[in-house]
Amino acid sequence: MASNKTFNFGPVTLVNSTTTNILFPGFGAHATAAIGFTDTALYIILRHIRIVNRTAASATFSLYKGALATNAAGTEVIGIGISIPANGTYDWNGIMRLDALSATTDALVGGSNTLNALTIQGEGEIGVSG
Repeated sequence: MASNKTFNFGPVTLVNSTTTNILFPGFGAHATAAIGFTDTALYIILRHIRIVNRTAASATFSLYKGALATNAAGTEVIGIGISIPANGTYDWNGIMRLDALSATTDALVGGSNTLNALTIQGEGEIGVSG
């Protein structure tokens, strides 16, 4: 029996800030603490992302993997300023793991150069570390 659960996220509109939090497995205490076992962190295995341009003009996007609300140099993962033509799409297929090691690590962060032109959605798996 598989231990991971498939999931999808989005669609979410990309705004014109490349520090927008898009996907993060979460971290922290639960409302009720675990009893009798160690509560472990979640992780995401991202397998596909689709970005759709819903406008009549081209728009660009950039995606980063790292701290929440941050787009530090060296954390670029899926394009820097990749242009999607009017009414076009961009698909990424691969395997990217996002771990909830702390409250600020391994988030998918990014945005577009044009407010509300692009939407992002994706699929993958979510599992429990440990």
